[in-house]
Amino acid sequence: MTATPARIIAVDTHDIRFPTSRELDGSDAMNPDPDYSAAYVVLRTDAGDGLEGHGFTFTIGRGNDVQVAAIAALRHHVLGRTVAELCADPGSLNRDLIGDSQLRWLGPEKGVMHMAVGAVVNAVWDLAAKRAGQPLWRLLAHADPEWLVSQVDFRYIADALTPEDALTLLRDGRTGLAEREAALLERGYPAYTTSPGWLGYSDEKLTRLAKQAVADGFTQIKLKVGADLDDDLRRLRTARAAVGPAIRIAVDANQRWNIGEAVEWTRALAEFDPYWIEEPTSPDDILGHAAIRAAVAPVKVATGEHVQNRIVFKQLLQADALDVLQIDAARVGGVNENLAILLLAAKFGVPVCPHAGGVGLCELVQHLSMFDYLALSGTTEDRVIEYVDHLHDHFLAPVVIRDGHYTAPLTPGFSAAMHSASLAEYRYPDGTFWAADLAGRAQGA
Repeated sequence: MTATPARIIAVDTHDIRFPTSRELDGSDAMNPDPDYSAAYVVLRTDAGDGLEGHGFTFTIGRGNDVQVAAIAALRHHVLGRTVAELCADPGSLNRDLIGDSQLRWLGPEKGVMHMAVGAVVNAVWDLAAKRAGQPLWRLLAHADPEWLVSQVDFRYIADALTPEDALTLLRDGRTGLAEREAALLERGYPAYTTSPGWLGYSDEKLTRLAKQAVADGFTQIKLKVGADLDDDLRRLRTARAAVGPAIRIAVDANQRWNIGEAVEWTRALAEFDPYWIEEPTSPDDILGHAAIRAAVAPVKVATGEHVQNRIVFKQLLQADALDVLQIDAARVGGVNENLAILLLAAKFGVPVCPHAGGVGLCELVQHLSMFDYLALSGTTEDRVIEYVDHLHDHFLAPVVIRDGHYTAPLTPGFSAAMHSASLAEYRYPDGTFWAADLAGRAQGA
């Protein structure tokens, strides 16, 4: 008698919020009071092995209201699917989710629904890696190149990257994989830290954290800019004095400026040798980024954390509009789309330095960079993963930083799973923290 195949029996969603705004952690010119939050999804099965798929997308608070609802709207695409088939071909679900005609009308392939797709797809990859007994970076790095190509949606990008191009890149990228994997396990992947540079921090705190970052082995830090030029000049002067001339200082405007402002402001900061200016204008303005890049060189232009999909990344690359491409593990449609973006970056020879300034983003994106190093780009030169020292203790497999490098995670999965106690405490509005907090506010009103 044939055994009944295991299936997905539940897609649970959770609104998880952390009160980071109270210490101004995460503050920048456009987001002065962020509460780092995760619209969190758990895929449960009837396999009997206890394995679950965990994924999430990042918001800064009330965005969870709509993001959790968007994830729930995708539930019917997942329920009842066989676990083995889903994990053998996550791309099949990815195609179904982005192909839902009624939900696609809200995008297509951008915004809240696309981020919800990413949360669900990432949860599938988490489950697949757990079932394979491998961390996701290793599962991807050792996967058959033909299979990886089958996971990529080439629609709208084939004028810049064909399946044949991708297959060549992946086949060539496997040369030296074993040696690079040994180096990765020994040394880790280079990181930079944004922790000293939140806009709401005092100069004293900036100085203390910047010096600590150098002592901890980081060779690059990042500062938020864009609210007030005089303040930015003072803060850059303070940071440069703290870290010395050899440490790279990147600056991040978080989409604050018009084109002319971006050029003038960046030139004003140039005396402090900023390594890159990040998100100098709207992430949708491809030609604007190109104009800024031409005007502010040798300061590099970096962008990507709010770029909506592979198509916009393709055009940024085609227009020579960026020097540094910044993928985000939870902004686009999940691992499958990030594979396409990594392949595009490799085709154009542009370094990838992921965004990770949000709860759980460090845990996720390390896997994608490590795959890129091992099996695609083959290098870490001028490549660093962002690191912020917040909220890692809520994850079952938190990132480990050693001497300014991400240590390669060895726990099977995508490092997305949070402790059940953290979910119970910070679920909004009925978790123990928020219930008490909201009750206290009501009594004080």
